[in-house]
Amino acid sequence: MRARHLAPAALLLPFALLLAACGGSSRAEGGGGTGSGTDGKGSLTLNVGDQKGGSEALLRAAGELDDLPYKIKWSTFTSGPPLLEAINAGAVDVGAVGNTPPVFAAAAKSKIKVIAGAHSRSDGETVLVKKESPLKRPAQLKGKSIAVAQGSSAHYQLIAQLTKAGLTPKDVTLNFLQPADALAAFTRGKVDAWAVWDPYTAQALDQADARVLTTGQGVVNGLSFQVAAPAALDDKKKSAALKDYTVRLRRAQDWVFKHPDVWAKAWAKETGLPDKVALAAVKRTRGTAVAVAVDKAAVASEQRIVDAFAALKLIPRSFDFGTFVDPRFNGDLPPSGTAPRTYGKGH
Repeated sequence: MRARHLAPAALLLPFALLLAACGGSSRAEGGGGTGSGTDGKGSLTLNVGDQKGGSEALLRAAGELDDLPYKIKWSTFTSGPPLLEAINAGAVDVGAVGNTPPVFAAAAKSKIKVIAGAHSRSDGETVLVKKESPLKRPAQLKGKSIAVAQGSSAHYQLIAQLTKAGLTPKDVTLNFLQPADALAAFTRGKVDAWAVWDPYTAQALDQADARVLTTGQGVVNGLSFQVAAPAALDDKKKSAALKDYTVRLRRAQDWVFKHPDVWAKAWAKETGLPDKVALAAVKRTRGTAVAVAVDKAAVASEQRIVDAFAALKLIPRSFDFGTFVDPRFNGDLPPSGTAPRTYGKGH
């Protein structure tokens, strides 16, 4: 049975379970943190904001939560923006987000600092259409309706794709929808295209009769970040724990690249994704990440996102993104432009 003949509700559950770090709207939507346990031992507690199938699952699968000399108290959020709101409020010390939520948070003058980065392939950042759609290239999106999560990395990717094709957001109809709602609209044919990211790309290709119109490779920066609260960075003991935490994440990412099948199974179990969908997303994007420095090139790349959103009046003002970066943990990390890893042709 082809996916489009299924009731859309049958496809929604795994999507509802997971909002990737790069996603989310420009405002919190049901995004309160919910505690999901504590790891480690000692008198110091690092409060870490996470998303389903995110850093906690990654570190646990890689064995990096064993023998923690401090405690990590996990709080789970639906997406990047509410996680950053919690950091701004001082409820969370650090959390992982994609390349666009920090732009919106910083524009709102949130108290945040970007402290670490990762560079992944952008093949999973896509604009999807139905297999039978007549659309063959981005320029043909003119006059069409497109689903996208406002303030997400997909939002910027879509703007960049339209610009590259000689179009502006005014040339299309944007439907600001979170992934589960976007999937329903896409499945029912209520929109002509859907701008989204992995693992939603992988699941839509598998279950929603979708094909890729274009990808973000060469169009978006492929960066994601660890964002911390300035107060935590100012605390000597918490700063040391933050440094150790970023090192553990780096080792865990190295482990993922070497064990994509093991991680895909663990990720699938955590999120409800089908195993083959999880593995496709891991090999296309999630396993390709390499830890990189938050350097001048990364700041300049993020500044382009700031300027693009400011020009379209999607954020209230332009600002210097560099003032929201703390490079103290860059150490011997490679430059932000370092090529992501790859599993070879077809991935």
